[in-house]
Amino acid sequence: MRATPCVGAIVLDGEGRLLLIRRGTPPGKGLWSLPGGRVEEGETDAQALARELAEETGLQATVGPLVGSVLRPAPDGGVYEIRDYACIVHGGTLRAGDDAEDVRWASPEELLLLPLTGGLLDALREWNVPGVR
Repeated sequence: MRATPCVGAIVLDGEGRLLLIRRGTPPGKGLWSLPGGRVEEGETDAQALARELAEETGLQATVGPLVGSVLRPAPDGGVYEIRDYACIVHGGTLRAGDDAEDVRWASPEELLLLPLTGGLLDALREWNVPGVR
């Protein structure tokens, strides 16, 4: 089974809200998820994540430690191997871009109400992400 390397950003603001994007393309079109995407040939995870975060949210961030990883089915019969990293924003202006329909900061209460991509909330809970219930 072919695994496609992907990365995601776990970004919390000073109020403990999680940065989310609403996906504008399949898989998960219309659902809220972490910013991120595929690692391109020759990129490190950190380079790919900084690029994806800037493209999708307009924010610049420092990529920190790996928080956790998951495997998700890909439409071509393979799997996405998604590695999620803690990130700290250090610049930019929040705006939806690239393949993100929308972008927002979500409180722990809002996370429970938003239509999230499958397994996201369970993974964040398993990894003990602060503020996730």
